[in-house]
Amino acid sequence: MQPEDSHIEITKDLTIPRLFNQQAKKYWDRKVAMREKEFGIWRPITWKQYYKKVKYIALGLKALGLEDDDKVSMIGDNRPEGLWAEMGAICAKGIGVWLFQDSLIDEVKYIIEHSDTKFIFCEGQEEVDKTISIFHACTNLKKIIWDNPKGMRDYNHDYLISFEELIELGKTLDKEEPDLFNELINKGTGDDVVLLFYTSGTTSLPKGVLLTHYNMLRMGKNLMSVDPCNENDDYVSFLPFAWIGEQMMSISCGLQQGYTINFPEEPDTAQENIREIGPHVMFAPPRMYEQMTRTVQVKYLDSTWLKRKLYEFASKVGYHVAGMRFKKQPIPFYWKILEWIGYVTVHMKMKDHLGLSNIRNAYTGGAAMGPDHFKFFHSLGVNLKQIYGQTEIAGISIVHRNGDIKFDTVGEPIPETEIKISNDGEILTKSPSVFLGYYKNPEATAETIKDNWLLTGDKGFIDEDGHVVVFDRSKDVMTLSDGKPFSPQYLETRLKFSPYVKDSWVIGDKKDFVTAVLCIDYAVVGKWADEKKLSYTSYIELSQKPEVAELIKMQILKANKDLPETARVMRFVNLYKEFDADDDELTRTRKLRRAFVSSRYKVVLEALYSDKSTVHMDTTINYEDGRKSHIKTDLRIMDLYE
Repeated sequence: MQPEDSHIEITKDLTIPRLFNQQAKKYWDRKVAMREKEFGIWRPITWKQYYKKVKYIALGLKALGLEDDDKVSMIGDNRPEGLWAEMGAICAKGIGVWLFQDSLIDEVKYIIEHSDTKFIFCEGQEEVDKTISIFHACTNLKKIIWDNPKGMRDYNHDYLISFEELIELGKTLDKEEPDLFNELINKGTGDDVVLLFYTSGTTSLPKGVLLTHYNMLRMGKNLMSVDPCNENDDYVSFLPFAWIGEQMMSISCGLQQGYTINFPEEPDTAQENIREIGPHVMFAPPRMYEQMTRTVQVKYLDSTWLKRKLYEFASKVGYHVAGMRFKKQPIPFYWKILEWIGYVTVHMKMKDHLGLSNIRNAYTGGAAMGPDHFKFFHSLGVNLKQIYGQTEIAGISIVHRNGDIKFDTVGEPIPETEIKISNDGEILTKSPSVFLGYYKNPEATAETIKDNWLLTGDKGFIDEDGHVVVFDRSKDVMTLSDGKPFSPQYLETRLKFSPYVKDSWVIGDKKDFVTAVLCIDYAVVGKWADEKKLSYTSYIELSQKPEVAELIKMQILKANKDLPETARVMRFVNLYKEFDADDDELTRTRKLRRAFVSSRYKVVLEALYSDKSTVHMDTTINYEDGRKSHIKTDLRIMDLYE
């Protein structure tokens, strides 16, 4: 079904506030704009309610002294109030800046200070405490606006104001100047900066990406021309708003299409809430799909003999049929019958439990997804597509088309996007959605945009079908012992297909052989250990048990299969903890910070390339609340081929 609002023309005159006003007036109280689950009940919010909240927030910010192009930051979980705050700031002619809700104090300070934030919206006490601790160090910060009153009773700082107080200020100003809001939303053009996003900072401090109204809306328009949504669709917003992928779906596409945005009760209930809503479109990074795969694998391990056999049958048929579809081969009628049997006996229930029953298009991006995970979802009949893009291009530049999906590519460019490969193999892109530049960093801007082409920093090539193949980040490509290039991400994702492996880090650039550092999945391996009657008291102890080392060894041998000998993992170690963003080992979008972990675990790397069978670790773990834990332990190093 083609969306009713597909006729919206994205020109340089259109801004997000004007589009918001247009859509709100179109749907008003006749349609639900968003829902939030509170106290076990889904609470609907109409476009009329959405509009009024945004209006009074915008006017409240003006009453506090917000001026054109002032930065307004937001930190907290995915909730209607967060989207209202962002839209209110934008409608007041401010520039929105989102922070990851689990950011540490230093990260919060850096972004607020660097962005020159004037006002910040905090969800509750935790976020307020972080901001109060750095308030006086951020000279431009004037007010902290909080929403959740829990624990806030004794806070009486003069720079604190509640969400409700802000709205009351807006109502008062509206009575005094009834035409002001309309004047505000009609100011500016599509070339004005609307959002300031901070990159994940895998190799250096995060850079501020300046995106315009036109960047955001044009990208959404072009994506929706490939995969149209309609106003009756449901979308679940559970990814951080600080990630461009969530903004792309909630703002760039959601505002144009008018579909309903649903907010989970809590981050921990997102998977359960996705199942309740049954969204029609879904976008998530690979880690979300990896967790879904792990959930199915664990349930399979716990199932009865009959259920395991039914799953194995359905899985075998599903993989075979998906393989034929990948190759664009006709599917014989008897395979279609077998596929139907597998669907009604197993896959239908599995899709329902995963919340994927109504999915028309499921997207993944932001990091590499292994072919094993990709094939798994297509074996279930889920139309999962790889996308490729980055913050600097407002989200997506390349996506798979229906009926033309190849698990080792990311598809073809969306309309108005050009792709070419430089002489050294770097992917270059050009489109109306390429950003203006990095905030306060003209040098980095000049290095990233050359002759109107965006240098992505990724190695890749275009195959014979016109699909783009992304090899890896240029700086991460390894040179194997035989001189051939190799993508560590490829092997890392294969290793993570095992339900027992949570994270992996593959090493081997210009080395004699490839090694790996693995992080076990504590819950899954713990359950396995309980069944084997193995005693343990902590992650550290469990990870170093000889039986667990043998278990992980078998998983690596499976991943090594079909790989050339020089690309196989020859030695590995189970780490004493999971990789953690709070320890700077991962970005907030869970990308591995290779340079940092190489430095932090230097002794582990040296041991892997020595004749040692153990390595002693003496280190400190940082927690989000500021606590630190000192760890002393010996890690077992395992050889895969004696």
